[in-house]
Amino acid sequence: MNRSFLRKSLVVVGCAVIALVLSTGLGLAATVGQELSNPQLKDANDKPATIPDFGTHVITVTYADSSAGDYGDPMNDATKAKNYSKASYRGIGVANMKDSAAPNFLIRKIVRGKIEKYKSVILTDPDLTLAKTWNLGNCKGKSVFILVGKDKKLKYIRYTDKSNPWTKADIDNVLKMMDGLM
Repeated sequence: MNRSFLRKSLVVVGCAVIALVLSTGLGLAATVGQELSNPQLKDANDKPATIPDFGTHVITVTYADSSAGDYGDPMNDATKAKNYSKASYRGIGVANMKDSAAPNFLIRKIVRGKIEKYKSVILTDPDLTLAKTWNLGNCKGKSVFILVGKDKKLKYIRYTDKSNPWTKADIDNVLKMMDGLM
């Protein structure tokens, strides 16, 4: 076999592998320390919205589809119990509508009810904008807890699901980290 042909073949195969990895997102992953941007999402009425207080407060985002909404509750309950100052902390939810089995109109209705009931900020993401912008990877069936500092840098990220729930030790460690950021 011709050496030149073999070399060209290896280059073509190598490029194909790199293209495959990049196109499937395997080469992308959110990393602690990376600076995040504030993507354009939607509110519960399908109007453009961004994450409030981004870059001025410590922010926690719980990003989940309808099948995984409850997996983030232990951490969300713990942060609510800490009663952090609204002058330095903002916790929000973002509904991952793309990976949800329920229709978008129903998800928005549920979100509006939760906003009213809990007096909280819940945004919607109909097309994985947050997952793509922040390189979250596959979030289907998961609740993703994201801690962002005032400097817009990712401080902590955790994916929870049925097989990987929050433990008391995990929650205590995150709360300690948050206390240090306040």
